[in-house]
Amino acid sequence: QVQLVESGGGLVQPGGSLRLSCTASGILFSINVMGWYRQAPGKERELVATITRGGSTNYADSVKGRFTISRVNAKNTVYLQMNSLNAEDTAVYYCNVPYYNGDYWGKGTQVTVSS
Repeated sequence: QVQLVESGGGLVQPGGSLRLSCTASGILFSINVMGWYRQAPGKERELVATITRGGSTNYADSVKGRFTISRVNAKNTVYLQMNSLNAEDTAVYYCNVPYYNGDYWGKGTQVTVSS
């Protein structure tokens, strides 16, 4: 059974930075895509960024130039470096791994941007 555990959320002031981490366990075969999504209060869950095993990345327009996704394949871990945070980035951030036997999600980590 694949499990995803996120960490790194918290409260940060506008303009600040946070780094999220997500580690997958229960992995039998290589993970191709790892991603981050977020859901703000009253809104639908949306894509933030994805990264392939080979390092190809995709970002939502709203975070381009501010967020950076990276991964360490040997550790089945994906990171999200978030800079220049603003109030619109406030949300629960979820790690996602589409795997051969299902689509797996972490429980989420809260990111709050407020002064």
